[in-house]
Amino acid sequence: MWKLGDVMEHYEVVEEALLYIEENLNQPLSLGSVSNTFHMSKYYFHRLFSAIMGSSLNQYILARRLNKSVELIRINDLSLTDIALQLNFGTPSSYSRAFKKQYGLSPNSLRKNGEMITVSDIPPVIKRPIKNINGDIVTDFTLTDFHSIQLSGIVFEVDIATSDYKEKIRAHSNMLVESVDEAISSPCYVIYSNCQPNSTKFKALVGVPYSIKVELPNFFTVKLGPLFCAKFTYTGDLLDIGDVLIHDFARFLIISRQEAEDAEIELVQVFEDIHNLDSAYHVFVPIKKLPIDLG
Repeated sequence: MWKLGDVMEHYEVVEEALLYIEENLNQPLSLGSVSNTFHMSKYYFHRLFSAIMGSSLNQYILARRLNKSVELIRINDLSLTDIALQLNFGTPSSYSRAFKKQYGLSPNSLRKNGEMITVSDIPPVIKRPIKNINGDIVTDFTLTDFHSIQLSGIVFEVDIATSDYKEKIRAHSNMLVESVDEAISSPCYVIYSNCQPNSTKFKALVGVPYSIKVELPNFFTVKLGPLFCAKFTYTGDLLDIGDVLIHDFARFLIISRQEAEDAEIELVQVFEDIHNLDSAYHVFVPIKKLPIDLG
């Protein structure tokens, strides 16, 4: 496992690589050209970038070029052919196919009809411990029992198909934080569970392991666990690292040869201090306990 100083240096390399890519989207970027810029082998840089960003370098470059093209489409003096050539898509037809796959409509439809596509900023580099297992760079994990715990807090339903679901989760979290006495030193638990199969809706509970009584709507005291879980540690907003977490968990299943548990609880997010929800936190994802884990 790398030392902390090495990990931070690697994060800085990836952050600089993201800026380099953004400034050179009109250049013929490749794994070789980017890795050479940062004096790393192609093989090593590919593993490092994929582990930290949750996607391959080529997938990332394609997504950023498509994102940039949305801006350029709104400039009427640039033809779609000009945009395809300027951003190194090879041919206008390959650009159009990639755009439609990404956004569900053609570049021409966007220009004619003016549908709303949000241009995204450079994504943040999600900081979490990483390690090298048999030459494969992966997010650090721990297999652990999540013991039963009683929580008091707010239960609410969220639909991730809506545009304001992140704001709704943050609003309920802040509502509980403001209701908990400053003298209480406690972790904060955010529990995410399924409402029904194949649904974009889920239930969430924001709570503390104290028997508190506050005048809030949908206030409940519930018992959670026990669960057998894979534990990950992150710094940043869980709502902004969804794709990275999905990638990390998928890689964990391959590396550890574990299986996901078909449980009502999707995951548990634990902040060390309820009065500081910007701190590092742990994510517990239920997995099946295999015979090898019983010992």
